[in-house]
Amino acid sequence: MGFIDSYKHLEKLCGEVLNDDRRISAYIDEMISKPRGEYYVRGWNEDLRKLKHYRWIRNQIVHTPGCTEDNMCDAEDVQWLDQFYARIMNQTDPLALYWRATRPRPAVRNEQNHTQIKPTQQQNNFSTPKTAKQPSGCGPFVLFICVIIVMFVLVFGLLM
Repeated sequence: MGFIDSYKHLEKLCGEVLNDDRRISAYIDEMISKPRGEYYVRGWNEDLRKLKHYRWIRNQIVHTPGCTEDNMCDAEDVQWLDQFYARIMNQTDPLALYWRATRPRPAVRNEQNHTQIKPTQQQNNFSTPKTAKQPSGCGPFVLFICVIIVMFVLVFGLLM
């Protein structure tokens, strides 16, 4: 496909996904409206920049005399548009990743008590800090040492 065909293909999909006649512009506006998108999604700013740039190229080709696909873009531009289309279809596009990263986590049901508990850090798939101390019980070695000390005190107590 050429640039305009790939752009139209992506534009149609964006309109359907967002249910908005502004299509790619709506996708761009959604990205702009998301707070800290670059924090939650790797490559957020690059994707936003590319979408804006390709919208500008499309407008130049359509509205400016003398602007054509041949002098405005190359094969890599078409490839990027097609890959972005595939990312939306696979739900690995910036808005899908942002939604996944920021959606509220449902409470986890505790089957023993039939109560709702809030997700813990581990249930949210975040790593446990390395400084967190794990609960420790009385290990066999500590128990053995205590028994030796008690026996020692008893033996020496009887001898004195």
